[in-house]
Amino acid sequence: MAYQAVDFIDESRIWSLLEAGRRASRQQVEAIIEKAGLCKGLSPEEVAVLIQVEDEELLEKMYATAREIKEAIYGKRMVFFAPLYISNHCVNSCAYCGYHAANRDMPRRKLSLEEIEAEVRALLRMGHKRIALETGEHPTECPLDYVLEAMQTIYSVREANSNIRRINVNIAATGVEDYRRLKEAGIGTYILFQETYHHDTYARLHPRGPKSDYLWHLTAMDRAMQGGIDDVGIGVLYGLFDFRFEVVATLLHAEHLEEVFGVGPHTISFPRLRPAEGVSLDSYPHLVSDRDFRKIIAVMRLAVPYTGMILSTREAPGYRDELMALGISQISAGSCTGVGGYQARMCGEEENSSTAQFEVADERTPEELIRNLCVAGYLPSWCTACYRSGRTGDRFMALAKTGNIANVCQPNAILTFKEYLEDYASPETREVGEQAIRAQLAAIRSEKARAVTLERLARIEAGERDLYL
Repeated sequence: MAYQAVDFIDESRIWSLLEAGRRASRQQVEAIIEKAGLCKGLSPEEVAVLIQVEDEELLEKMYATAREIKEAIYGKRMVFFAPLYISNHCVNSCAYCGYHAANRDMPRRKLSLEEIEAEVRALLRMGHKRIALETGEHPTECPLDYVLEAMQTIYSVREANSNIRRINVNIAATGVEDYRRLKEAGIGTYILFQETYHHDTYARLHPRGPKSDYLWHLTAMDRAMQGGIDDVGIGVLYGLFDFRFEVVATLLHAEHLEEVFGVGPHTISFPRLRPAEGVSLDSYPHLVSDRDFRKIIAVMRLAVPYTGMILSTREAPGYRDELMALGISQISAGSCTGVGGYQARMCGEEENSSTAQFEVADERTPEELIRNLCVAGYLPSWCTACYRSGRTGDRFMALAKTGNIANVCQPNAILTFKEYLEDYASPETREVGEQAIRAQLAAIRSEKARAVTLERLARIEAGERDLYL
């Protein structure tokens, strides 16, 4: 029997959980934190308790446990990617987005395939191997055929020793057959944010356009999985509605996917509302403070210990670095949120901020960020091995939950970082990077895997590329 779309966001249940969670005792909170430390995940009831904790001592216990979980599962690895915006044409009316159709002041642009190739070459020269393909929703300016042609172009580009190895795609909700076509084209993860799970707020902020259909948007991941895409990524835009509600609702979405398809989301993203062209934050009463956003990140790491957690350049450098330790496993670097921005930057031209979807807060170059991470004890990674080895969906989660995934993730992260150091790093970055590799080799648990890694590091030094376990 074909799966029937259902609205699995029960608002009355969420409010009831939050009301009960608000009354939880200190002992109950401590017991939930202790349970979370076992890396088994948390229920919506337990998340509803933790997301309302205000006691500083309990918060510090939550943060400490989140750090321990992050370290136990992901080690010091931090995966790098960059967004690539190919069109800002859009027929939707999302009030918080600079792309909204009523924004007559925004110059509209759609990249040609030649311009997409130039953007990819600029990204490759920055060392990127993974991108998130981004577009507005427009039936004629940005149809699926255009997206598929863009993907084919991106995968075909070679620049010296480099190529893009994984394209995650963030496009509008579509039908099962379209998701099958994306799968055939080599999509990595399909990403789509619900923006807000609160029905009335969603309706108010999306008054017109295809995106105004809450249920169609909500069940996009169901159709994507029916279409064969088993790695999907969800998220909300924090600041549109009460973050406590959104956190519990996000977990309900993850549970729904697990129950129906046997595997939850591969990633959860954490964008926070930022100013954009024609968009002011003055009319948004639910903006999330730094303190509360820190709590959101920690609680979600406790709740879904094996799920990738993504943080964009919306957050400022020092604060962004702090959030990484609490649970973030993937970050964007050197991002341009405008159409055609990378090539303009590479040519020394001023980027056109009027085509940007939102303002960037972390403007460090990838190399600056890499040096900072190495000094802080992290291991930058551009690994795409699981995707290309079939370790996706429930197969990835099965390996992750047994801890065996670390025996391939750590070596592959080291090998991709070695490629970066050989091909792109300045002498200063190479020095701190080689120190980081030597330190991270010790974190490979399997002696056999460590030996293979050392052998392949030598092959990379000799000129080989794209070696992975």
